[in-house]
Amino acid sequence: MHSSSVHDYLREHIRTVPNWPAPGVQFRDITPLLQDPKVFRVLIDAFVHRYMDKAMRPDVVAGLDARGFIIGSVIAYELGVGFVPIRKKGKLPFTTVEETYELEYGSATVELHTDAVRPGDKVLLIDDLIATGGTMMAGKKLLEKLGATVMEGAAIVDLPELGGSTLLQTVGQLPLFTLVDFAGH
Repeated sequence: MHSSSVHDYLREHIRTVPNWPAPGVQFRDITPLLQDPKVFRVLIDAFVHRYMDKAMRPDVVAGLDARGFIIGSVIAYELGVGFVPIRKKGKLPFTTVEETYELEYGSATVELHTDAVRPGDKVLLIDDLIATGGTMMAGKKLLEKLGATVMEGAAIVDLPELGGSTLLQTVGQLPLFTLVDFAGH
């Protein structure tokens, strides 16, 4: 499949749920991408083909809680590299480092095991969607605290209107790779 047809094919399988979880929000639901085995394979292959290239190959894939676990672990498996979860605070049993970030209302904290990555590791950081960019930025900072280099942030969906991708690329100096963007409605 040509890359633009892959983007269109995946976009067709993302469900938009209006007014969820709050009035005025257009929720982009990726679960239909995972339910159909052919669509799921096209999705994973779009990432794997990019990161299989020697110059782009990570040492480890880090996935953000929780949908980043679904695609990140499969991509890591296909690339033959390890997978590490970046979890919401209080979920990891071993020694952790943590990073707190601001949400629209309040804040959230994510954690990573201290032995999840080694200094110098090239890490691919994955989530399902980039909205405000806060979670991915916190994940990048966590990985860097342990001496790793985040080579790229990747997601299925970018919501450019929410400013996250711009923030990550400018303030965070993080290259991004996304498959589908939803500008407007």
